[in-house]
Amino acid sequence: MKIGIVGLPNVGKSTMFNAITNAGAECANYPFCTIEPNVGVVPVPDERLDVLTKMYNPEKTTHAIIEFVDIAGLVKGASKGEGLGNKFLSHIREVDSIAHIVRCFEDSNIVHVDGSIDPIRDIETINLELILSDLEIIEKRLEKSRKMLKADKKYQAEIDVLEKVKKVLEEGKCARTIQLNDEEKEIIKDTYLLTMKPVLYIANVSEEQLANAENDENVKKVTEYAKREGALTIPLCVKIEEELASLDEKDKKEMLEALGIKESGLDRVVKASYDLLGLMSFLTAGEPEVRAWTIKKGTKAPDAAGKIHSDIQRGFIRAEVVSYDDLVREGSMLAAKEKGLIRSEGKDYIMQDGDIVLFRFNV
Repeated sequence: MKIGIVGLPNVGKSTMFNAITNAGAECANYPFCTIEPNVGVVPVPDERLDVLTKMYNPEKTTHAIIEFVDIAGLVKGASKGEGLGNKFLSHIREVDSIAHIVRCFEDSNIVHVDGSIDPIRDIETINLELILSDLEIIEKRLEKSRKMLKADKKYQAEIDVLEKVKKVLEEGKCARTIQLNDEEKEIIKDTYLLTMKPVLYIANVSEEQLANAENDENVKKVTEYAKREGALTIPLCVKIEEELASLDEKDKKEMLEALGIKESGLDRVVKASYDLLGLMSFLTAGEPEVRAWTIKKGTKAPDAAGKIHSDIQRGFIRAEVVSYDDLVREGSMLAAKEKGLIRSEGKDYIMQDGDIVLFRFNV
């Protein structure tokens, strides 16, 4: 799963990425590896794994992960190839969702590219470039579909959806604001529209703003804008996040307490990004390893088994399932079994978040 970090120059995008990749230092809460210079990998915070690790004392504990991609800079005219526009657009096309960092803080030492702080203007600058790029794709596809319609009437359904999307884009709105049914979504799936991707807005505030960020006028503007798109806004201070990421677990906890914050903004971003894509985790637990496995909500047991190994999916017999809450309450698999809390589920079982599973299979 890839999340693309976007934003105008001097909004805190690079600082945020440095916090995510932990600036090259090892940190217990955010072990990471760099796949390439602009990709950082962080685990999805999951307190359940910490509890299971204490129960099983495994050789290793493996979290679900998210990749964050530091998208190349953007300038007005990116959709026409200005600046690093083409690189920006190609990178964003490859990610699953977008983390859009918006500057909400005043700082005379950090120049804003447009000369003043205006979060909605900044959001619309980037969105407009993505909309223009999507319009170009839709128009080319429409031209092709209209030609194909002469030979095959089935293309009328595709034309109808494309024109529906085009109308919204021409109004300056993102494609994700359109209400499409499953059939319509399938029709335009292979257009890979940039503005169809789910988005999370990150309102970057100063340390002074952070304590009362929800009531900050700039943050409220971003939140209202996001609501119209069905998106979420997370206010955080990117500068503080970079500092938190460099601390060990004890010092990090003390700093959070001093700031009056329950969890870091980065933790919230990672969790929200995971949820944004309709993802959840099922768990496996034992002495060799305690692990979270990422699946889409609504995944059936055999497909979940395939995440572990294709042979387990191919030879699937059943899934022995216990809920995390039941296991922790009873204290062991044996105690849960004696209480009849371990269920035997078949091929049609839809996995639930926090299911602890042992797959039985025969190949």
